[in-house]
Amino acid sequence: MRLIVICGATATGKSDLAVSLAQSLDAEVINADSMQLYKGMDIGTAKITTDERKGIPHHLLDLLDVNQDANVAWYQERARAVVSEIHGRNKDAIIVGGTGLYIKAILDELNFPDTDPVVRAELELEFATKGIGPLFERLEKLDPAAALAIDKANSRRVIRALEVIKITGKPFTANLPREESSRYPFAQQFGLVMDRDTLSERISIRVDRMWEQGLVEEAQTLLQAGIMQGVTAQRALGYAQVIAQIEGKVTQEEAQEETKRATRQYARRQETWFSRDDRITWISPVQNALERILESIN
Repeated sequence: MRLIVICGATATGKSDLAVSLAQSLDAEVINADSMQLYKGMDIGTAKITTDERKGIPHHLLDLLDVNQDANVAWYQERARAVVSEIHGRNKDAIIVGGTGLYIKAILDELNFPDTDPVVRAELELEFATKGIGPLFERLEKLDPAAALAIDKANSRRVIRALEVIKITGKPFTANLPREESSRYPFAQQFGLVMDRDTLSERISIRVDRMWEQGLVEEAQTLLQAGIMQGVTAQRALGYAQVIAQIEGKVTQEEAQEETKRATRQYARRQETWFSRDDRITWISPVQNALERILESIN
C-alpha cells in the first residue's frame, strides 16, 4: 500500500487535489493541518466541506474543541494509527496539509526531549513579564531557521523551541529528524508551488470569500459558546482579526487586510519549512498536478 503526501503553502489547492487523487486510487485522506483538527473552525481554516470530499473518507478533522490544545506527539500517535487502519483495508493513504511539523511527525522519528518544568516556568515567566519580543529575538539569534518557520505570534511554539534549545544545548532544528530516520521510507511527497504574485492573489480571494461565507457569524457562535478565548483561537489566522472586528477595535476592511498580510507571511514560512526537505517533488500550477503524481507513483 502507498503513502502519499501533498503539502505546500496555504491556498495552493492541496485539498481538492487530494480528493481527485483519492478518487483515482481508491484512497483515503488524512488531515495534516493543525487548525482543521478543531470543531467549529470551518470557514476560517478553509476546511473541506462534506460535499467537496465527494465521498472520500477524511480523517483527523474536527477532533478537538477550540479550548483544547493539540501537540505533535498526540497528533503523531493518532495519525500513524490511521495510516495503519487505512493500509489494513488495502487502501492507499494520502496525507494532505500545510503544517510541516505534523507531516514530519508522521513520516520521521522525532527527537524532542520531554518538557523541563523549571525551564518552561522560567520562559513562561519571562513571556508574562516582558512579552514575546525578547524571546523571539533570542530565538532568531540561537536558531534563525526555527525563527523563520515559527510565527512570532505563536508564543507556545516560540517558548517550546527555546526550551528545547536550553535542554539540549543544540538548535531546535537540530532535533528534527533526518531523512534516514524515516518511519515510512516508501512514502512519496509532492509539494504544490506557485509564484508569489499568483499565490498572493489566491490568498486575497480566499480571505474575501471567508467573510462572504460567514466567518464573522462563525466566530460569534464560538464566542457565545465561551470557547474562543483559548490559545488556539489566538493563533488561528483570521479568527483573531475577526474577533477584533466584532469587538469594534478594527473595521471589516482592516480585519480582512490584516488577515491577508498575516496569511502571506504564514505562506512564506511554510515555503521555507518545506524547502528544506529534499524528498519533496515540486509541482507548479501550470502543470497537471494529478497527472504528474499518478505518473510518479505508478
